[in-house]
Amino acid sequence: MNKIGDADAPAISSYQLRQFQELVMGLFQCCQERMQYQSERFGLPDAELRCLLLFGSQRYLTPKSIARMLNVTKSRVTKLVDGLITRGLVQRVKDPEDSRVYLLSLTPSGQEIWTRVTAFMEQVNREVLSRMPEAGRQNLLSSLILLKESMEAVKEMME
Repeated sequence: MNKIGDADAPAISSYQLRQFQELVMGLFQCCQERMQYQSERFGLPDAELRCLLLFGSQRYLTPKSIARMLNVTKSRVTKLVDGLITRGLVQRVKDPEDSRVYLLSLTPSGQEIWTRVTAFMEQVNREVLSRMPEAGRQNLLSSLILLKESMEAVKEMME
């Protein structure tokens, strides 16, 4: 397994490194601004909105699974979930298989907000992709897949 700083890695020019760092930081800034806009638009704090979006592919989540997906502590998840419960967007249900465990699910209001937020995100992403030619879209998606795989590989080396 390679380690970070491996001498066998191909040479990276200072220009490439600086350009990569600037582009990643610029993309990160755009994403943060978009999340801030979404938070304001839907009246939810950013962390609660990100938590709510986790329910898209899941009928039930546990605090432990939310903590893992958001990379936060279970105590932080408790605060997030309590906020969503107070807003009437999430409900706690006892696990029928283990009464010590609570399952979390969206309420009808939570499902409605989730649908509105995901529709908005799809609209924004469609607009972004529509601003580039088809060939550019395919190249972008291929490059993003490669970037994600490379970042995950480096993350594994850091563990």
